[in-house]
Amino acid sequence: MELARFDDDLTRRLLNHVGHEPRERSVADLTALQHAFLDHVPYENLDIHIGRATTIDPVESARRILRGRGGYCFHLNGAFASLLLSLGYQVTLARGKVTGRDDGELGNHMVVMVHLDGDTWLPEVGLGDGYRDPIPLRAGVIRQPPFQYELKRLDSGRWRFGHDQRATIEGIDFEPDPVPLTAFEPNHSFLSAAPASRFVRNLVVQQRRHDHTLILRGCVRIHTGAHGIAERHVVDQVEWWALIADEFGLNIDDIDGRERQGLWHRIRHEHDEWVAAGRR
Repeated sequence: MELARFDDDLTRRLLNHVGHEPRERSVADLTALQHAFLDHVPYENLDIHIGRATTIDPVESARRILRGRGGYCFHLNGAFASLLLSLGYQVTLARGKVTGRDDGELGNHMVVMVHLDGDTWLPEVGLGDGYRDPIPLRAGVIRQPPFQYELKRLDSGRWRFGHDQRATIEGIDFEPDPVPLTAFEPNHSFLSAAPASRFVRNLVVQQRRHDHTLILRGCVRIHTGAHGIAERHVVDQVEWWALIADEFGLNIDDIDGRERQGLWHRIRHEHDEWVAAGRR
């Protein structure tokens, strides 16, 4: 399985889903497409928590998106990369690693690189609370109000993306050398199924919006913007599912009543234990 273009029908349906009308290939159009994708496709790992296996096949990921769902980095960045290829962009994938966590080896994050008019750009739709606009592969401070990021070259030859201090992760280290899509399969197997995986341990839904990020981690709703971080515990089952469906816009019609009850009781139990341990 390699990164490849979508067929014309799937490309058209995906563009319609996110509400984007492509124009000539440019940084402006790349930025507009990233905005459209972020606005319509949340980062989420519900399938892991209801026991549904997924692959990193971009076609499978695109079809899930068309059903009103999302995914995590391998799904979202993989589908976005194939969509960009389908629109005529020159795209390569690179192996990244979340910094500040012992989460496994290089390759636990998929980095998309777009080579355009002599420059390399880093679009990102699979980081949850990541950056809003594509960033150039160039050392420096990046301001996308209300957040600030930094990109720098390390002595090892890797690059480091330093996230905003209010974000959920410290950042991403990555090697710019192109790799095939299959390079991410071992990490997907671990992240989607291993008991030690943070995705298996924690349910999360995230979205980067134009001036803030919104996160549901377990039973905690987190809004981060210009005025700081606001947290609220959502401990009513009806409100919790409504938050997922209405505020994040995820289609949960294919999650039946038994699955919803089972997931809610587990997430609420874990939340109560977390509060009892004083981890507010």
